[in-house]
Amino acid sequence: MSQEAHNENMGAGHISTKHYIVGFVLAVLLTVVSFGFVMTDVVSKQVAVIGLFVAAVLQMLVHLHYFLHLDRSSEQRWNVIALAFTALLLFIFVAGTMWVMYTLNSRMM
Repeated sequence: MSQEAHNENMGAGHISTKHYIVGFVLAVLLTVVSFGFVMTDVVSKQVAVIGLFVAAVLQMLVHLHYFLHLDRSSEQRWNVIALAFTALLLFIFVAGTMWVMYTLNSRMM
């Protein structure tokens, strides 16, 4: 069984080297932009934080699409649902931990 037939059976579709190169170039570009925000003082601190957040979200989307091959196709629907559920749980854990720590800190002071 060839790699392309294996990709078709797994729901990944036709994946080419060009697809990986585009993803790699976008990931490197977003990493350079992030370092640019931090290393230079061209923009204010608040704009740099917003820029870093946007670059991080865009880089996550680039990795999900180009390297993990998640998209809105019907073959990938359950993978996307599992990823969304994981993100929800992660948000609950992080937000809950921050809330507990803030509450404990305010009660101790």
